Amino acid sequence: MRIGHGYDVHRFSDDETGGEQKLGGVAIPVTHRLLAHSDGDVVLHALADAVLGALGRGDIGEHFPDTDAAWSGADSAELLRTVWKFAEQAGFGLANLDLTIVAQAPKLSPYKAAMRERIAGLLGVTIDQVNVKATTTEKLGFVGRREGIATYAVVLLCRH
Repeated sequence: MRIGHGYDVHRFSDDETGGEQKLGGVAIPVTHRLLAHSDGDVVLHALADAVLGALGRGDIGEHFPDTDAAWSGADSAELLRTVWKFAEQAGFGLANLDLTIVAQAPKLSPYKAAMRERIAGLLGVTIDQVNVKATTTEKLGFVGRREGIATYAVVLLCRH
């Protein structure tokens, strides 16, 4: 068995144009989008880092550097699929994963079930292997000031 931990943060743009922001592979209405080289899905980025950590294969920035124009605006679901192929090729499957999204806004409770379904689909696992939690920081720190969103991810991989 292998355990991996991932963490990612993205800050909100100053632009109040709103629109949708992908989190956990699900489009969520927002007043401010997250700034990132890719689509800014902080949830899938943390998850990809956790998988890479369990495999001992570095981090997402090494595989998809923000200095490479090829990843500009990239769909984070595709990044996660690529990382997941590394796990499968190494003979690993998912025992379970646990995500904690730290955001003062937007309110994420209505989207957690859809995130679980989307992530399970991306990895080809059952929904009971995927857990998604959301919390605030009680208005403390950068998250509490609504400057950005952070996500913690833990995965447990097992050999087939």
